Amino acid sequence: MVNSIRILNFDDSVTRQKRLMERFNPSVIDLTKIGPFARLYSNEATFNHIRSLIDPKSRNSITFLGSGDFHHVANILIDQFDEDISVISFDHHPDWDIMPPYLSCGAWVTRTLNKNNVKKIVLMGVSSEDISPNIFQTGNFDSLKDDRVEIYPYQHKPTKVFLRNVPKNISVSVKRGLFFNEIHWQELKSKNIAEFFLHILRRLPSKKVYVTIDKDCLRRTYSLTNWEEGHFELDDLLLMLKFIKENCEIVGLDIAGDYSPVKTEGFIRTIITDIDHPRNFSAKDKEQSLIDSVNEATNIKILELLMQ
Repeated sequence: MVNSIRILNFDDSVTRQKRLMERFNPSVIDLTKIGPFARLYSNEATFNHIRSLIDPKSRNSITFLGSGDFHHVANILIDQFDEDISVISFDHHPDWDIMPPYLSCGAWVTRTLNKNNVKKIVLMGVSSEDISPNIFQTGNFDSLKDDRVEIYPYQHKPTKVFLRNVPKNISVSVKRGLFFNEIHWQELKSKNIAEFFLHILRRLPSKKVYVTIDKDCLRRTYSLTNWEEGHFELDDLLLMLKFIKENCEIVGLDIAGDYSPVKTEGFIRTIITDIDHPRNFSAKDKEQSLIDSVNEATNIKILELLMQ
């Protein structure tokens, strides 16, 4: 079970949260010099440097990653586990692209699937435009085979994909055509989330679970991020975390989705981050004090649940 709290401090977004720092006294690994080179995507050298600074003996930790721009660092944390595990991701985005860069926020799920000990990945709350037709074309559809990946949007209309095989999968139904397949989602908004999520947990092939949270899955009342607003109420997320805690063994957990101004190094990275970030990110035009207050309150609620 998770037994300690640490911050991989790429951007100061969590260390600014004074109540959290004073109450929980997390350990802090200073990565602020690396942050501008790791935001949104990394190269192997940067990834390996980050890896060298993280003690594998602390793998059973709650780890804050800062902005969702650093969510791909979850790969490093999951890599520390060799035993069979299931991964549950709460995120507004699927992060399962098959296109480069592979060490990126948009492809960390695909990279994690390369680990044979990761028996299943469940994506909860995915509702962004990333599962709309044009962007979803480059999704990792092969991973749906044998239900290794399950995707449950909070809400999203059916998605048509062109000339992509969509394997049979418990989380979707597919209307198949000659050139297009139309994916129909099991929207969480129409379900009793508690009952439905317990059903998902009972089917996990390994009850050792790694949990990864990008707080952009939440409404902006509870989370102000570099990305769009999600749909979950905080109580939804806390209830599902409670069920995981009660029915599984949480071997590790990371939290992304705090906010930091985008600072990058390199011309190409600057262009990519400018293109990829949404224009209406949830923290836009908000005072820094409000951003920190909202995000800190949510972080504390999550820690109170997990550490009690």
